[in-house]
Amino acid sequence: MKNALVIGATSGIGNELAKLLAADYGKVVITGRRENLLQEIKAMNPEKYVVKVQDVTNLASCETLFSDLKNELKTIDLIVYSSGVGDPNYELAWEKELPTLQTNVISAVKIYGLAYNLFRKQGYGHLVGISSIASIRGNRHVPAYFASKAFQANYLESLWMKGKRSKAEIYVTDIQPGFVDTSMAIGKTFWMASAEKATKQIYAAIKSKKKKAYITKRWRLVAFVLKFLPSSLLFKFT
Repeated sequence: MKNALVIGATSGIGNELAKLLAADYGKVVITGRRENLLQEIKAMNPEKYVVKVQDVTNLASCETLFSDLKNELKTIDLIVYSSGVGDPNYELAWEKELPTLQTNVISAVKIYGLAYNLFRKQGYGHLVGISSIASIRGNRHVPAYFASKAFQANYLESLWMKGKRSKAEIYVTDIQPGFVDTSMAIGKTFWMASAEKATKQIYAAIKSKKKKAYITKRWRLVAFVLKFLPSSLLFKFT
C-alpha cells in the first residue's frame, strides 16, 4: 500500500485532506504542533494514521521527520505541505511579517527540497503545495502573505519543471484555493467554500496529478481576470 504525509494536519484543508487520504493509503502521517488535534484524527482510524508532533519553523526537526519516516515507512508516495499563516499588517510590523515568511517561505522551501530529493532517490513521488489565489497579485493589507504565496507558486512550478526532466517519476501540484471557510478566513465573503467541498476538489486534482488547480473551480475565472487587470483598477478593489 502507498504512504502519504500531510504537513499541517491540525486544522483547515490539511485536516480534511488527511481524513480523505485514509481510504486510499496504507499509512497517512499527520504532523502539526497541537498533538491533541492530531490524536483526534488518529482516533478515527488508529491503524491508518501515524502522528508526528512537529513545528515546521524548526528546520532541524524537518530533517529529523524525513529521516525517521524513511526508516519507518521506507517509501512515501505523496507529500502535502498545508502549513500556512498570514495576518493583516497595516503598519508593516516586522513581528507580524516574520512568522509568515518563516512558515510560508523558509519552511516551505525546506520541506519541498526534502520531499523532492526523497522522491528523486526512491524514483517516484507526488509533491503537493497549497499556495493560494493570492499568489497572482499583491495586496496592500497583507503584503507578506500575498508575496509568500507567489513565492510558493513559482517555486512549485520550478520543481515541476525539474520533475519533468528527471529520470524519476516525480509529479508536482500547486493547489490555489480562493476563499475557504477555515480558521484563516477573515469573515464571510463571496464564493466562500466549505473546507469539505474545497478539499474534495483538491483531492480530485491530486488524483489527476494536475500541475495547477484552482479551488473551487470557479476561481479559475478570477485568476484569469487578475492576471490582466491593470494595477490602477486593482488598487480600487484591494
